[in-house]
Parts: sequence; C-alpha cells; structure tokens
Amino acid sequence: MSESFQDRLKQLRSEKGITQQQLASMMYITRSTISRWESGQRIPDLVLLPRLAECLGVDISQLIPDGRQPRHTPVVIIVDDEPPILTGGLNTLCEVLPGMEITGFTRPAEAIEYASHNHVDLAFLDIEMGKINGFEVCEKLLELNPSTNVIFLTAFPDYALDAWKTGARGFLVKPLDQRDVTELLSRLGILRSEGKAD
Repeated sequence: MSESFQDRLKQLRSEKGITQQQLASMMYITRSTISRWESGQRIPDLVLLPRLAECLGVDISQLIPDGRQPRHTPVVIIVDDEPPILTGGLNTLCEVLPGMEITGFTRPAEAIEYASHNHVDLAFLDIEMGKINGFEVCEKLLELNPSTNVIFLTAFPDYALDAWKTGARGFLVKPLDQRDVTELLSRLGILRSEGKAD
C-alpha cells in the first residue's frame, strides 16, 4: 500500500477536524475500516474512494493509492435506503462480527458496483428500496459471486416466502437485533459458537 495514501488520509481527516468514528459514520462503514486505511493495512476500493473524497471535501485524485493489497478480512455489506436504519444495522453488525470489514450502502446500485470489485462474503439487504428492490440486488450479487450469503431485512414479515425463492440464506425483521443476528448466523454456520466467523 502507498504510504502517501495513509498519510494523506490522516492529514485530511485531521485538517477537517473529524475523528475516525465521525468519518466512518459519514461513510456508513466501521471505525476499524478507517483505522486499517490509516495504518496502511488496507485501502478503499474504487467504489468507496469517491465517497471518501466527498466526505473529506477533496478531489478523488488526491486519494488514489499507488498499489492495492489482497483482502484477508471477510467482507460484509448492508444495504438499506433509510440512513437511521442503516446506521443502527452497522452498529449491530459491528458487535456481532468484530474484525470483519463491514460497509453500508443507501443506494443499491452502489452496493452492486462495490460487489463487482470485491468478494462479498455476507450481504444484509433491505427488500423495499425504491427502483431496485432487495430481490433484484440479491440476484445481481449471486451472479457476481454465487457463494455470497444473503440475508434479507424488512419491516414486513409477509415477504418471508418470496425471500426464500431467491437463493437467500436467511431473513430478519428490522430493526436488527444482536441476538437474532447471532442466532441466525450461528444456525447457518457463518458464526461458530464462540462468535467468530468461519
């Protein structure tokens, strides 16, 4: 990874007067992801770079790193067009899945673009999201990577039957509850009993 990227990121964040947590909240990602970027362990992908540049108020060309590193951390996404629900879901997933790279999206198309450049291991998808619904996002994600584990999220349990027809692995009612997420992921074999991801 380019050292200039991590140094520039720290400098820009500091100049803006925001903490890693504040930047993470603005981007719908975890604080640990920002920390990895700033320590040189990871770099953002091409989908997150524009979002990062926008949050920092800079041109994207100031953030593009020279090199890229392969991923070693499982990648999790959550897609919900309601920012408060997305933020709450991110917080819950951070508790249940510590150490994983968790990224949130309010726009389904942005999530699909992200998945086209990243191996998404686990996706939590709202069903009703405007022009593109969660079922369509599921279909696209599974086309890109058939091994992605998709969990549908909705406030309407009536969708459960339709959700099972898509290749999804599970279904949770919003808002996300830590116990429900842990129980479902354990039952699916995604989490071992001690809470570590496989």
